[in-house]
Amino acid sequence: MGWWPFSRRQAESGRAPDYYREGLKLAGEEKYHEALTSFRLALRSQPKDSDIMQQMAVVYTHIGMPEEAIRFYEAAIRASDDAPAAHYGLAFILLKQGDEASARRHLREFLTHPPGGEQAAAHVEHARKTLERLETPGSGEGIAEAGE
Repeated sequence: MGWWPFSRRQAESGRAPDYYREGLKLAGEEKYHEALTSFRLALRSQPKDSDIMQQMAVVYTHIGMPEEAIRFYEAAIRASDDAPAAHYGLAFILLKQGDEASARRHLREFLTHPPGGEQAAAHVEHARKTLERLETPGSGEGIAEAGE
C-alpha cells in the first residue's frame, strides 16, 4: 500500500487534510473502497455533513451494497432539510428493490425542491418521467431498470 498523499502534505504544510475532496477524486477513479475510507475520515470530523453521507451512499451503490447506501441516504435526509440528491438516489434504490410507494414519495420530495443547473436538468427530467410512469396505472413494468 502506498503512502496517503495527505499525510505527507499535512506534515509539510501544517494544513489539515481534505478527506472529502480526496474521496471525490478516488471515487472518480473508481477506487471505491479507498474513497469510502476518505469519506469516513471526513465524516469523523464533520459528522452532520449530508454531502459526505450522500457521497458515501453513491459509493456503496457502485459497489453493490444497497442496504448501506440506503442507510447513508436516510442519514443525509435526516441531517439536512436540503438533500434532494439523497431523495433521488434513495428513490431509485427503493424502486429497484420493488418498493414503489416509497420510491414515489422520494421522487416527489426530490421534485418539490429540485436542484438547479444544467447538470441537474437531466436528473430532474428522469425523475419526472419515472414518477409519471409509476403513477400511471399499468405502466410500472420495467421501471426498476429506468433508474440504472
